[in-house]
Amino acid sequence: MNRICSEHSTATTRGVLFVHSAPSALCPHVEWAVAGVLGVPVDLSWTPQPAKTGCYRAELSWSGAVGTGAALVSALRGWAHLLFEVTEDPTSTSEGARFSCTPELGVFHAVTGLHGDIMIPEDRLRAAVVKAALGDLSLLAEIDKLLGKDWDEALEPFRHAGDGAPVRWLHHVV
Repeated sequence: MNRICSEHSTATTRGVLFVHSAPSALCPHVEWAVAGVLGVPVDLSWTPQPAKTGCYRAELSWSGAVGTGAALVSALRGWAHLLFEVTEDPTSTSEGARFSCTPELGVFHAVTGLHGDIMIPEDRLRAAVVKAALGDLSLLAEIDKLLGKDWDEALEPFRHAGDGAPVRWLHHVV
């Protein structure tokens, strides 16, 4: 896993970019987009993605201003054939975040707590209960939507294919 630090004058957080699957032609474009967000050169250690022939995976541990995770997602979203996730740790002044993205499903975003658990606001839970009561979907199906179950199911084969992948840390402070 690579590690990039991009220090700013605002609150600093950490996170991880997991590129689960990218065709080889897209790999340098991912690096350029990430470097544009972090403001430092990025050279990812790409390894073959066993879950999809001809594709590669990489991980990057980063630190930067709160909101860097969302900026990374904005830079990478919408690219065909790119599957990725971004996490951003909570700070003393901000919640954490988890983003999952596939070309078919788009972007899923959830607020996360101290231990990485998805935190669902009470108004969203109430809306799910009302929808279930109206017969739109079952309560379980509504909760699955709030937890990003479709994204988890789509990305799970790619996550496990990366188990045991080499980890490399790159330290760079601006």
